[in-house]
Amino acid sequence: MLTIKENVPLAELSTFEIGGKARYFVSVKTEEDIKEALGWAREHGHRFIVMAGGSNVVVPDEGLDALIIKISGVNFSIIDSTIEIDAGCVLLHVIKAAADEGLGGWEKLAGIPGTVGGAVRGNAGAFGNEIKDVITWVRAINTKTGEGHEFANPECEFAYRMSYFKKNPEWIITRVHISLQKTDAIESQRLITETIKERERRHIQDVRAAGSYFINPVAPTDIREMYEKEKKAQSREGRVPAGWLIEKAGLKGRRVGGAEASMQHPNYIVNTGNATASDVRRLAELIKRIVKEKFGVELQEEAVVWK
Repeated sequence: MLTIKENVPLAELSTFEIGGKARYFVSVKTEEDIKEALGWAREHGHRFIVMAGGSNVVVPDEGLDALIIKISGVNFSIIDSTIEIDAGCVLLHVIKAAADEGLGGWEKLAGIPGTVGGAVRGNAGAFGNEIKDVITWVRAINTKTGEGHEFANPECEFAYRMSYFKKNPEWIITRVHISLQKTDAIESQRLITETIKERERRHIQDVRAAGSYFINPVAPTDIREMYEKEKKAQSREGRVPAGWLIEKAGLKGRRVGGAEASMQHPNYIVNTGNATASDVRRLAELIKRIVKEKFGVELQEEAVVWK
């Protein structure tokens, strides 16, 4: 029997550390738990919102009149060069555990905040690597029908920061199967350490933020050429970094209330200590407007703004 809690503060469950309370809250570990929680929401006439690690989301200041279903399963098993992982596992924890067993190939994802399920939903990536590169299949449950299905990698329809599950939110990811490469454990651990150090150098590790706030946009030819000439780097898929555009627009360090476009990585909107969700949304709208005016590029949020 699940325990449905009332008036649960969500700020402490969010990497932004912003937002009000959930009217109802439940932690689930299994598909049966999920089905029970969904049944409770239907029976009592409440909408539900699925929460994983609390990264990549902005919780409204006034809270949410809904049942928050937090995915909390944290079991994983390693067999040969594969890992089967509960969606609620913290991504960094599993990457480190795999390294200890001499399995690698995804070390560049180390330090991305959040859970494995959240990373799969948004096809998380960093330093040229994406989680889709190591996924064999993803198991998910349909909130409308209750059916479960194992999606082979091609069925997941992975694209840049996108997946079938993000496009079809009625599917909740419950378990993920990863295939890795045999590697030297010490070398794998070194790569993880170097990756996290690089994230810390860029000030994108252990900060009160949702992760990258905007998706790197596809840019017009002249903007791509400007980026490539300045950075001496090739744009990927016609995209340029949102952080570079924000900096070029003169918005690095711009603040609205307690929210700031980070001086180290301006695509991170940071809670400097007393930011509200309203501050974050207003700063995001300001950034979008000015980048559009200066470069003709429409920024789109990667962070999910709950309402």
